[in-house]
Amino acid sequence: MSLTLLTRAGCSACATARTDLTRICTDLGLTFDEVDVDSVATDGDPMLRAEFGDRLPVILLDGEEHSYWEVDEPRLRKDLAARHADRG
Repeated sequence: MSLTLLTRAGCSACATARTDLTRICTDLGLTFDEVDVDSVATDGDPMLRAEFGDRLPVILLDGEEHSYWEVDEPRLRKDLAARHADRG
């Protein structure tokens, strides 16, 4: 199971999402990756910024968009629990 937070520097909503996601992952013993869409675009991969850059922050669960602009905590916890049970 992979959890990724797409962000950009200076984004206050991204900072809030990072805090929320850190708390949720700590509660569940999980980790997440954070990707700055502007940095990866500068490094030669503009795909993430082109697809998600207008609605950051975005949370990807197993590579699929789960939520954007804010963490949908009840839904995320439910989906994480279901995926954990499926793999259990």
